[in-house]
Amino acid sequence: MGKFLAVTIIVIAIASAIPVVMHTWEPPADISTHGHLIDSQRDDTMIEAGVSFLAAQILLAIFIWQFAGSKREGKRKTFPGGAKGLVGAALVLVGAEVLALGAFGTKAWATVYFTPPKADAMPIQVQAGQFAFYFRYPGPDGKFGPIHPEMINEGTQNLFGLDPEHDVESRDDIVTAEMAIPVNKEIHLLMHAKDVSHSFYVPALRVHQDFVPGLDLSLHFTATQVGKYEIVCSQLCGLGHYNMRAYLEVMSQADFDDWQKKQAAAQ
Repeated sequence: MGKFLAVTIIVIAIASAIPVVMHTWEPPADISTHGHLIDSQRDDTMIEAGVSFLAAQILLAIFIWQFAGSKREGKRKTFPGGAKGLVGAALVLVGAEVLALGAFGTKAWATVYFTPPKADAMPIQVQAGQFAFYFRYPGPDGKFGPIHPEMINEGTQNLFGLDPEHDVESRDDIVTAEMAIPVNKEIHLLMHAKDVSHSFYVPALRVHQDFVPGLDLSLHFTATQVGKYEIVCSQLCGLGHYNMRAYLEVMSQADFDDWQKKQAAAQ
């Protein structure tokens, strides 16, 4: 029975690795300037984690094959090789893996999170709330009006709590339920949640950022391909979580300018 279990472990481990090696489930095409770095980081992580996983399963199978079913009188008081050696080896291996993944990911994550957006990046505010995303663009003045949380009212469609009567900067702001951006233009997202935790996930952009209630978060990226892409919330945020999505439309500069004019007229 022990040898059968050992063989079963090996078979399952190898079978689970085959879809990864064969790239059975490929992510959508990358449409961002930083996406290739994220993909490279993912590949490095899968290789390192995969090799470690297979090595651990093979080692487990060898132990089972060697010691299962063996008849020895009395209880074994010490682990073969000693517990201290085993713990020390585990610490070295796991520590080396964590450090290696951190080193591999430095360039990818620094490009997204540790470098500031360019001065001419387009600012867009993103608000997440149960169960929808809303987006705000500054008008011709290039300034956002201040947010007054006590004035947020979905019934009157004052989704960002604006007070255009008293705040001049708010009067030309554009608020929409869909997000549009020009292609090959850096975008600077200013993100906040109005209730619980949510996330902003666009697989094609290789962007996945959680909203943290009470914090204003910043994220920047550049889309390189015209098209329409789904934005989803990947944080379980309530009963309507399954339906919390929006769409990002990447347009030519001329089409975006036309879209923005139409949205401004509809406010």
